[in-house]
Amino acid sequence: MSLTSLWNDRRPHVDPVPPAVAGEWDVVVVGGGLTGLTTAGLLARAGKSVLVIEARHVGAGTTGGSTAKVSLLQGTHYSRIARRHPAPVLRRYADANAEGLAWIARFCTEHGVDHQRRPAYTYAHGEKGARSVRSELDALHRAGVEEATWVDEVPLPFATAGAVRLDDQLQLDPVELVDALAADARAHGVVIAEGARVERVHGRRPHRVVTEAGDADADTVVIATNMPILDRGGFFARAKPARSYSLAFRTAEPAVDGMFLSADQPSRSLRDAPDADGPLLLVGGEGHKVGASTSEREHLDRIRAWTAEHFPGASETHAWSAQDYLPHHALPYAGPLLPGAEGILVAGGYSKWGLTNGVAAALALSGRILGGHLPWASAYEPWSTRELSGLPDGLRINAGVAVEMTTGWFHKLTGAIGGGEERPVCTHLGGVLRWNDAEESWDCPLHGSRFAPDGSVLEGPATCPLQLRPAEQDQPAGR
Repeated sequence: MSLTSLWNDRRPHVDPVPPAVAGEWDVVVVGGGLTGLTTAGLLARAGKSVLVIEARHVGAGTTGGSTAKVSLLQGTHYSRIARRHPAPVLRRYADANAEGLAWIARFCTEHGVDHQRRPAYTYAHGEKGARSVRSELDALHRAGVEEATWVDEVPLPFATAGAVRLDDQLQLDPVELVDALAADARAHGVVIAEGARVERVHGRRPHRVVTEAGDADADTVVIATNMPILDRGGFFARAKPARSYSLAFRTAEPAVDGMFLSADQPSRSLRDAPDADGPLLLVGGEGHKVGASTSEREHLDRIRAWTAEHFPGASETHAWSAQDYLPHHALPYAGPLLPGAEGILVAGGYSKWGLTNGVAAALALSGRILGGHLPWASAYEPWSTRELSGLPDGLRINAGVAVEMTTGWFHKLTGAIGGGEERPVCTHLGGVLRWNDAEESWDCPLHGSRFAPDGSVLEGPATCPLQLRPAEQDQPAGR
């Protein structure tokens, strides 16, 4: 099955011919998504020479698979932060996201990117969910988002147990936004090299960025790949990789008026998407750890069945998935790869809220490089004592990684002895890969690296392709 997002289908990109990568630059940005392109544009406007290197094409990663809700209301994420951090950190997180939302709104208006204002809702299916939603409302108020309110009635065609509502949020087409960011960056002198995968970065200032298509030198390197492709700093051990699913359905009339996300199970995300051929309903959910022992097709089928029950007559047009990283301490990161080393900066860990957080991270990084100060940026510092707040979750994440490593190799070795199915090994840290039956990819349950059937890297911290043996090149019929 080929899964292509609605957004990438609207604006298809041909596979680029890798350019020659060379030269000396003030800044090299690795990653052509929202964070990377926003960072590049901001720096170029300030007079920096900037090269963006993207392994596939702009918007090919998480940005192009987003549900593209630009919102301060983020499910139950504020209460997750509040359980780990004091009120000042929570408020700085809200301030960062408010600035990210305002920046996107201005950019869209100034550059003709279509966007819609919608109310956002975090709703509950039942009483347990209602308790979570009320906790989220309390956390929002402590964060200074006073406009958030409780509503008993939720405009959905099924029963709910109430919701938090926040008016005047945004939704858009993320690939349209990324294309506009790329055009604006180029207009300010940024060079964007698509189809060139970065393999490593070495040396001290200037750093050498080594790619499949040549090398470039830069005083500062920004790794904007969500999960850093450099193992220094151990970010792969500080976050859980997760995939979630989205489907688009054609409906006779607009099916929802707002952006909705459930607080309890089954997790469901809803929004509309204006389209020239008539209204579209976007339904998402079914998140799980990358490479989990499950059938990805079954997750899509559950969303289809749920939609048929609650929105009869809706006709499917697209199905896709996206990958996000959930840091153990619940906060994104934007800052040095290693403590005190300002030459290599990283950004990511947006916990599925990458539009506001991605722009906020870009503002924080560009401010850091240009010598500016943003009062909320300390919430994104990757090296602070706040990391300790996520230590229990971090231990659980890495205990799970150890179990996956042990059981994966046990099954691989016993399978080889018994003549069973061959399973390739991840080129990052040796995890035994699992076949994704919806996207036809090899997925690593350790840190989320993913590979195409031919072994080429799709995403994750891995930078080297698989060297598949003939038996491994045959795509499994199932799990």
